[in-house]
Amino acid sequence: MSTKAVARIDKRTKNLVKRLSTGEIAIIDHLDLDEVSAESLLEKKVSAVVNADKFNSGRYPNTGPLLLAAAGVALIDDVGPEIFDRVSEGDVVTIEGGNVSKGGRLIARGEALDADKIRAIMEEARASISTQLEKFAVNTLDYVSREKGTYLGGLDLPEIKTPFSGRHALVVVRGYDYKVDLAALRSYIREMRPVLVGVDGGADALLEERLRPDMIIGDMDSVSDQALRSGAELICQAYTDGRAPGKARLEELGVEHSLVQAGGTSEDIALLIAHQMGAELIVAVGTHGHLVEFLDKGREGMASTFLARLKVGDRLLDAKGVNQLYRSSPKLSHLVVLIFAALTTITVVIMKTPARLYLSTLLVKLKLLLGV
Repeated sequence: MSTKAVARIDKRTKNLVKRLSTGEIAIIDHLDLDEVSAESLLEKKVSAVVNADKFNSGRYPNTGPLLLAAAGVALIDDVGPEIFDRVSEGDVVTIEGGNVSKGGRLIARGEALDADKIRAIMEEARASISTQLEKFAVNTLDYVSREKGTYLGGLDLPEIKTPFSGRHALVVVRGYDYKVDLAALRSYIREMRPVLVGVDGGADALLEERLRPDMIIGDMDSVSDQALRSGAELICQAYTDGRAPGKARLEELGVEHSLVQAGGTSEDIALLIAHQMGAELIVAVGTHGHLVEFLDKGREGMASTFLARLKVGDRLLDAKGVNQLYRSSPKLSHLVVLIFAALTTITVVIMKTPARLYLSTLLVKLKLLLGV
């Protein structure tokens, strides 16, 4: 079976998804495609994904490729970096088996992957996960010994305008299950009105839920212009060597912002700022917490996150998987009670109200009861 469609190309998957449309072919250069990136591609309803690198290197059992294959997306693995010299944005390409063609000419060849092949690779990777865990632990401990002062002390913060003291803070990262977990917290957000903090693309996750972020923190590489112009307080991360990659973009947009110089991840900084500014409770959505998630992020250790969580742990509530914690369903007894209460109300109305007014009230009650 062949696939012919317009190709979109980018070596950074998170940039590419911004330009993809339904049915197009994504050409990426992404070693060990992670779950979050795969979900972003699925949302765009791509017909195929061609990878210049390996979808699964075998280092660890990354699940991104399996999600795409299970959804019926054609996957062509390890075609080589030359494809970026042979395809331009918007070219029409054809995929057949492991071959990629343009204008009837073969331009790249890789391996066509299906779900069974990916599962076999993942099974082998699980057998060697202990090796990755050992490397991960060594790198983490090394970082702790070098950088513990930054985290065990306090961040050197600019003037923060957003009021945190005595309030809850909801920190949203575009990580695993962030959408469903955020949706599950709607009642909490409505009742508690926490400070809404978006970590880079987490700000867009808030906007998608029709929530305006109070603060956006990060290096600003995966957040939309719309979010940056939403009126949120912008905190741009500057690394310990002084580099602040997002600063130029913010200046070009002409939006007011502040810099915070710190190592580690943007989500770590967000937790530390909320804690340092006096948040009563910090609820984290989509943050990274286990080995596969960190390897998906391309990180060889989790020291900064370990230290950040160690510091804020007395106020931190991780909402990961909250959507699966409890899913209520109406019981027959609940429906009986509801109907009885409605009928009781109607009876009282009949006894106390003139006939014409009774009929109109009855109609309203029935509409409410039936949800129409």
